Amino acid sequence: MKTSGKTALITGAASGIGREFSRIHAEKGGNIVAVDINAEGLKELKHGLEHKHGVEVYAIVKNLTQLTAPQEIYDEVLHQGIEVDYLINNAGFGGVGAFHERDWAKDQAMIQVNVLALTSLTRQFLPDFVARDSGRILNVSSTVSLVPGPLQAVYFATKAYVTSFSQALHGELSDTGVSMTALLPGATKTAFGDSSGMDKTPIYKKPASARDVAEEGYKAMENGEIQVIAGLPWEQRMELKFIPFMSKKALINRMKKQSTH
Repeated sequence: MKTSGKTALITGAASGIGREFSRIHAEKGGNIVAVDINAEGLKELKHGLEHKHGVEVYAIVKNLTQLTAPQEIYDEVLHQGIEVDYLINNAGFGGVGAFHERDWAKDQAMIQVNVLALTSLTRQFLPDFVARDSGRILNVSSTVSLVPGPLQAVYFATKAYVTSFSQALHGELSDTGVSMTALLPGATKTAFGDSSGMDKTPIYKKPASARDVAEEGYKAMENGEIQVIAGLPWEQRMELKFIPFMSKKALINRMKKQSTH
């Protein structure tokens, strides 16, 4: 890979917010390690970005539901002699339904991708960043990480972990040249909503564009911010401000209605 510009490793790079992160980074002249389960999507992304922006895109087809995937990704990057400057943990998925009725294998896979893969990739690359005293990490969480989620219990809980984990590491890294940022999008217009069933819920009434969300997240990462809330319409931003003043029972009931088709 060329040494000019920054190299970003982006998970879930072939679609949605991840694809927009890839485009933004390429527009800035940066090279990309694009990770996704979708081989055809990665092929199209690589061809498009290399042709349009003259950058290099190294594609890694990997299923992050597999426990060994993060280590395999790190080992492949090392083997290729690629130095990663930015780590964008974007891959994730959700699902709607009562916890005791949902397919347990799907929820286990959700925990693996949203929590374990994100944490493992961070653990793999962070020591290198700290040793160089430079690097940026962006973890894609969600505004739902700030509230409990009846009928989306595991998804909301995994994102609560991502937000808390990211904030804690931001504190640990405060005396280094490395930063950790959490991106908390609201409902965003991607295939995620369709695949999870969330697009049928009131939360998805006014979804933001993936490009707008990615731009806010990328900028916050570059600036080393703790977190950024992106893609929320004005009324939902106001609702967030009132959450600390609501009783837990009222908040849970409200969120349950928001998750009901």
